[in-house]
Amino acid sequence: MEDKDETADLVDKIGRLRKAKNATILAHNYQLPAIQDIADFVGDSLELSRIAATTIADTIVFCGVHFMAETAAILAPDKKVLIPDLQAGCSLSDTIDANQLRQWKLDHPGAVVVSYVNTTAEVKAESDYCCTSSNAVKIVNAIPADKEVLFLPDMFLGAYVKKMTGRRNLHVWWGECHVHAALRPQDVKATLAQHPGADLMIHPECGCSTSALHMISTGDIPTEGTHILSTGGMIRHARASTADKFVVATETGILHRLKKDNPNKRFIPMREDAVCGFMKMITLEKVCRSLENEVYEVVVPEEIAVKANLAIERMISIG
Repeated sequence: MEDKDETADLVDKIGRLRKAKNATILAHNYQLPAIQDIADFVGDSLELSRIAATTIADTIVFCGVHFMAETAAILAPDKKVLIPDLQAGCSLSDTIDANQLRQWKLDHPGAVVVSYVNTTAEVKAESDYCCTSSNAVKIVNAIPADKEVLFLPDMFLGAYVKKMTGRRNLHVWWGECHVHAALRPQDVKATLAQHPGADLMIHPECGCSTSALHMISTGDIPTEGTHILSTGGMIRHARASTADKFVVATETGILHRLKKDNPNKRFIPMREDAVCGFMKMITLEKVCRSLENEVYEVVVPEEIAVKANLAIERMISIG
């Protein structure tokens, strides 16, 4: 009872501080349930980027990982952008830095660089386009077919994009999200065997995404019930689908929103241990402290922000 009272007090205090500071709280789909429940907006990277760019709030509290808060700071330079925990990083973002990208560009002069949003501001500043898992195929298809493309940093998303676009001149960086990489083809077969008839939703960062396309072609898994989707796409598909049972191949934080939006449907994680420790670092206590003390502000140097913004705006304009 005491814990519930303490939580209620924290939620009330956050509400008062949010109003007093004219702040908006953005939360990624992988955040803790308590954080999703107090957020003004919950979404994927692209959805939250668009909200950050258009909000009338003075302060943005970004409940996600550091590169997301950086993107918000780039898109909303007149706003104060706070992240409640500076240690909330990203294993995928850490797989490439700006110096490595500059060297890769030297090896492929004239190539067009497409960077997944899961990258630092410095990497975005060295890129021609950004993309998210929901629009990566669309972004690459918008680039002239005779142009070499450097796609980074996720090798599984890159392999999926290469397969879907048919581009032989697309080169993929050898990076991965440690959570999604652990979701393997054998997990697909094992989980579907346990839950026959379930719809299967796979994030394209998963180590099983391109294998799933192959399994569809060979008839090992059903074509009709298999969907490769961003987290935002999973939310929309689950709402619209007539299916009542879904196997979900991504970080388990999304299950809270899926269940909340669809109380009469069942959602089964492909792996219970598909948990990102970085995404779980932000708590109600940290959000409250962030609002109260206005910590920790995320500031991107102007010369980097201007360059990075070009790549982000190109992404948003394509959709």
